[in-house]
Amino acid sequence: MRAVDIIIKKRDKGELTSQEIEFFIQGFTNGDIPDYQASAFAMAVMLNSMTSHETKDLTLAMAHSGQVLDLSKIVDVAVDKHSSGGVGDKTSISVMPMVAACGLPVGKMSGRGLGFSGGTLDKLESIPGYRVDLTTDEFKQQLKEKGIVLTGQSLDLAPADGKMYALRDVTGTVPSTPLIASSIMCKKLAAGATAIVLDVKVGLGAFMETLDEARKLASLMVDIGHLAGRKTVALLSDMNQPLGSAVGNALETIEAIELLRGKAPADYHEHCLHVAAHVLVIGQRAQNLVEGRAMAEKCIADGSALEKFRVLVQAQGGDVSYVDDISKFERAKFVEVVNAPRSGFISQVHARIVGEAAVALGAGRAKKSDPIDHAVGFIIHKKVGDKVEAGQPLFEIHANDESKLDEARKAVLSAHKFSDEFVPPLPLFYV
Repeated sequence: MRAVDIIIKKRDKGELTSQEIEFFIQGFTNGDIPDYQASAFAMAVMLNSMTSHETKDLTLAMAHSGQVLDLSKIVDVAVDKHSSGGVGDKTSISVMPMVAACGLPVGKMSGRGLGFSGGTLDKLESIPGYRVDLTTDEFKQQLKEKGIVLTGQSLDLAPADGKMYALRDVTGTVPSTPLIASSIMCKKLAAGATAIVLDVKVGLGAFMETLDEARKLASLMVDIGHLAGRKTVALLSDMNQPLGSAVGNALETIEAIELLRGKAPADYHEHCLHVAAHVLVIGQRAQNLVEGRAMAEKCIADGSALEKFRVLVQAQGGDVSYVDDISKFERAKFVEVVNAPRSGFISQVHARIVGEAAVALGAGRAKKSDPIDHAVGFIIHKKVGDKVEAGQPLFEIHANDESKLDEARKAVLSAHKFSDEFVPPLPLFYV
């Protein structure tokens, strides 16, 4: 069996066998199959897709490319939550402490930014010292002792996905349904999750731009979860406009902390409560969504969610004083407020344009080795449906390169569209 023959077969729209997929993933993991062949394989999958059977086999092969954790001796239910990626989506940073504060242990492996979509690890690393490279033993020990872990993939958990994840970001193969589904689910399976809540984004700032695409991805991941014996639920949430106000690593981390203090944009606050309620139900701590939401609201109100985040940061080596005093976060040298050019109702805030503009400022990566500038990004002041007067603040640019201000201003202004007539707000979730 040769890697090139497998690439050619998928290039020519053939269906790969379990053995071919297993051979390719194992070869890629141990270094026998180089990056350039893995990139060609990813592009073939991107262009020609995979059957449900192929995707399941790809997921299992990546999950079993390293160690698969058994957390049954540590927690009664190993729960995880995952987002398919969006602009301004810092949900995990708020929801995980909320859930853990309600008595449900959560151990999560997160990823870095992909394309225009920000990554949870990049955001958390805006807290000096925060470690995202816990070993498997450290993951298990922290989950047992602290009840919360939020880290990157350790080298022995789904290593094939860690390598493929980095390649996808720089080879134009991010928006592939089979690659997204297998990447998300293999991490869940490898990390020992027995109950999984999937937040599948849909819209202009998501990898799935239509409801049909999002439903297909959600259904595929739920099927994979069920086939692997995991309780799995998928939500469909809107990503036509950025979630919350902040876009950019430190800015989003600050907004996530502020939510735990009870201060956050209404859409982000509501989104987090809804997701937390689902996690608490699937994790058998709440009987229904109403009870789950009430539990989540209470842990914000009594400060236990914020305290759980402090525990998380401290356990992973982060400077907890940044949680206590958000003014300590690194700030951009240049902050420019851009005012509305006209009066009217906001009819669009194109999330993808905002996300790509943030990457251009340095908040994301153009290539695999690019460093991240944690301080840069945007604060978006208005939502679809909001009324705005000419001259009112529309958004803020946070930049460290003065020469990039003009381009950023033009881009994010173009993301905003106006109407003379009332425009209804966008839904947060879809049925």
